[in-house]
Parts: sequence; structure tokens; C-alpha cells
Amino acid sequence: MFKQNLLSLALLVSHSVFATSQVADQFAPEQASGHRNKAEVIAHKFMVSAANPLAVEAGYEVLKAGGSAVDAMITVQTVLGLVEPQSSGIGGGAFVVYFDAQSQQITSFDGREMAPAKVKPELFLDNQGQPLRFYDAVVGGRSVGSPGVVALFEHLHQRYGKQAWPSLFEPAIELAQQGFHVSPRLAQLIAGDEQRLGRFPATRNYFFDEQGRALQAGDLLKNPDYADSLKIIAEQGAKGFYQGPIASAIVDAVQWQNDNPGLLTLEDLANYQVKQRPVVCSPYLQYSICGMGPPSSGASTLGQIMGIAAHFPLSKWGPNSPHSWRVIGDASRLAFADRGRYLADSDYVEVPLKQLLAPDYLKARAKLLDTQRALETVSAGELTLSAYRSDDQSIELPSTSHISIVDAQGNVLSMTSSVENAFGSRVFVKGFLLNNQLTDFSFVPEKDGLAVANRVAAGKRPRSSMSPTIVLENQQPIIAIGSPGGSNIIGYVAQALISHLSWNMSLQQAVEQPHLNNRFGTYELEANSSAIEMQAALKAMGYQTKVKQMTSGLQGIRIYPDKLVGAADPRREGIAKGD
Repeated sequence: MFKQNLLSLALLVSHSVFATSQVADQFAPEQASGHRNKAEVIAHKFMVSAANPLAVEAGYEVLKAGGSAVDAMITVQTVLGLVEPQSSGIGGGAFVVYFDAQSQQITSFDGREMAPAKVKPELFLDNQGQPLRFYDAVVGGRSVGSPGVVALFEHLHQRYGKQAWPSLFEPAIELAQQGFHVSPRLAQLIAGDEQRLGRFPATRNYFFDEQGRALQAGDLLKNPDYADSLKIIAEQGAKGFYQGPIASAIVDAVQWQNDNPGLLTLEDLANYQVKQRPVVCSPYLQYSICGMGPPSSGASTLGQIMGIAAHFPLSKWGPNSPHSWRVIGDASRLAFADRGRYLADSDYVEVPLKQLLAPDYLKARAKLLDTQRALETVSAGELTLSAYRSDDQSIELPSTSHISIVDAQGNVLSMTSSVENAFGSRVFVKGFLLNNQLTDFSFVPEKDGLAVANRVAAGKRPRSSMSPTIVLENQQPIIAIGSPGGSNIIGYVAQALISHLSWNMSLQQAVEQPHLNNRFGTYELEANSSAIEMQAALKAMGYQTKVKQMTSGLQGIRIYPDKLVGAADPRREGIAKGD
């Protein structure tokens, strides 16, 4: 029955029509990127919200059978790695923020990729010492770091798992063997990346048919190699991935790329470790916004944006006021300036989190916004460090996935996972794509004699914008949320939380709201949405604006005392489902 449900759902992805909801007197969410809205999903025992209906159905069945949030996450992620390989998978990495209902503690787990032991700071410089062009660095083995997802699976399952480890891989194995129907989104992305995907035989053979035609929406796609890889992991645990035939195949594929070889070794894979880290929590109104600390910049930058914005009457102004967006936009610019100078892997560099989130510091930053116009210039704040820093120069493009889960015991999991760029390094091995996460490091290791915090180093984890978030009220979880979107992730999550917590939108309305985001000076407005109605007012305040596609993929769950309410971004294929 389970396999039949998954196979029938494969057609749903291509033809789904979602119910419409309205938000009165606010930007019209139904206009966001031309997508139809999705109805809120209500449940009372457990819920999963993720980026693809097939993955959600698989996770739902695990929860229905009594599985934990971690059990469901493993099943959801292995299915996502099959049906949306462009975004995440076992060849990538992830962060998890977790609330343990039994201990009433919130913590986080770092499954981010690690740089090979042989890398040098000049990894992404050419022979003349100039930064490589982005895709020259990405495509091939050079950009591949040690994947962390499978180790994260095992680490979390040993602590929080309830169901048998092998059973959690069965849905993805069955689906890989029987085949699934290619979704419109996957088909569109394959067609748009045809040249890069076609560079390597294994990748080309998977994403194109025998006549060389890119896979089309509705095509049945089977992946027996992926099924075989998952069988090995199911039988042997993480050791079956980090040692043995899979590991050898990964290393061979990375080092074989003779025009752009990588440095990953068997020792790098065998030495990979998941790290449990303390969450970074920041106050906002009566809530605590908790997320992943370094090497993620998500929680600290999100905390700064919301901490600065909290000094202004956003609740009174509402979402139709240009002043709301002026404050949010310039708070984001200030936070991103700090991010560029100070955020990196804290195992390697000093990261002044306490200073960045100190109430007095945020109050001083907020005072810069006591004006009616856009800030003319924005720079990082002057903080006390043992060494001076130069600003980061890295490129982070969006291809990521988010999973939010609440199980019947009240455990809450928020996980963001990624292979970085769409289709990662484009290196396809044993049925899955390898990441290009090393290009999240700064291509330039130093400037004017000052080191960049996010420079490449052996064993280091590249800075990320992934922002898996759990919101607490009175020490209890009330929201699990996150999104894909590269460095836009932070703005997407901040806007959704402000919309829900300050502007009284439902969580579904909040994730549907058209996007306005300002990271580096230009105010970005979501194309084909009513966000464009704010353009004239923002220009009058002194902003440059740019209308563009802003394809978030927010997946969230609102937790009430008597029910769970699921939210899924209409810009992608995700849904929520619960019981």
C-alpha cells in the first residue's frame, strides 16, 4: 500500500491544484510569482512539512507508524534526494535544530561539509592570483567537500530514533527501483542547466534520455544505483557510506575530473564528524528565535535583523507601510555587513556572537535607522577582536531544501539541507550528486593584508546561510520553519516570522506573502507579485530596486496547545501533512 501511495502521488506533483486563501488589506499572496495559494493543513498528533509530496507522504507514514521526528526526517531526506536531487541529498550537508520534549532542551547538530585536508587558501584563485569565475570553480571535483548528511542521520538516530534503521530507507529504495514521475520544477531545472549537466557521462546519462533529450515533466525516472547505495547504508550504517565501495567511488569521481579535479580523499571521508553545537537564541517581542550558530550565519544574522527591527513599531505600521520595509531592509543590510566580516566556522576563527547580539549593540545599530530615508552607506560594526578582518567575498547561490517535523511525543525538528548550487558540482556517483559547498568559502583569502574569516582551510566548514529555526514562547516551541534560497534564506525567514508574529498573519499567509529583501544595498522585489507596488515608495526613500524571481521554499509548522498547523510555500512543490 505504501509503495502504491508513493507512485500515485508522483502524478499529483505534476497536476496539483491548491486551494486559495486571502489576506485582507495586505500584499496579495496569491500574486506571488504567479503561483496558486495553498490551504493551511491542520492536525492534532504529528505533522511533516517538506519540499515534495512524495517525501512528505513517506515521512507521514513513518510518523503514523509511531516513528520519531528523527526517523521521519531520515525517510523524508532520502526521498528528497531522489525526487529533487538538484537541491539536497546524501552527497550534501545539513543543519538540524531540535527540541527534545523529554528533556525540554533545544540543541543543534552540524552536518555541514568539511574541506579536504589538502586544500590551501588559494583553492579558488587562478595562476595569476585572481578569483576563478564561479562556475569554473563549481563544476567538477574542486568544489566538493566531505558530505555530512549520512553521518548526521546516524548520529541523530542513535540518540532519538525509535524505528529500526533499515526500515527508514525502504520508501526511497522502493521509489528508486519502481521509478517516479519527473516534476515540472525538476524538468525545468534540467533544461536550464543542460550544458553543465552534460559535461560528465554519468550525470548526462541520468538526466538525459538515449537521444540526448533532457528529461521532461511526467517522464518515469528510475535510479537503481541510488537504491543500491541506500541498501548499503541501511545494512552497514554510516560506515557503508564513508568507507568501502561508495567512498572509493566518491573519491575517484572527485579526483578524476581532469579539467577541474578535487582534493577529497578516503581519509577525509573516514574522518568526517557531526558536531553538536549550542543553539543561538535571540529575543523578539515575547519570543525567542533559536537557530544554528557558526558555521551557519543564519541564526546570528536573523537575530540581528529582528533585534534591530524590534526597536520600531512594526506592528502599528503593518505590511503596507514603506517605513516597515525601510526598517527591515536596512536592518538586513547592517546585519549582512557584520556577517561578511565576522561570520565563519568558529572552530577556526574567533566569531564575536555575544557582541553581535548584545542588546546595547543592536540598539546602537537601530539608532542609525532613525531617519525617513535609506542609509546612504552601510558597514560592519567595530567590534573587539584579537585580529583585524577583511570583508568576505563569496558567492552563495540557492539550491537547498527545508524539512519541519513535529512528532506525537512533541519533539520538534527543523532541518535545512543542501548540495549548494542547483545540481551541486554536477558530479554524479552511485545514484546521487556531490555537493559544491566549498564554493561557499570566500574565493579571496585576504585583502589588503587582512585575512577573511571565511577563507578556505583544511578541515574547515564553509559559512552557510541555512537558517533552520525553532521559535520558543515561555520555553516551549511554537514554530518550526526554514527555507532554501542561498543568502536570501535569512530574509525569507525573517519576513515570515515578522509577518506572523507582528502582523498577525497565519503562518500560511506569512510564507505566501510576496518577498522584499535587501542584503547588499539594492532592494529586491519579487517579480509578478504585489511587492512591486512598494517600488515607487522605496525609490523615493533613496533605494535602488530590482524586480526578480525570488523562489523561496518556506516549510513551517505552527504549534498550538490543541493543534498543529502546517504551512508550505506556493512557489515550490512542497506540502504539509499530519494526523
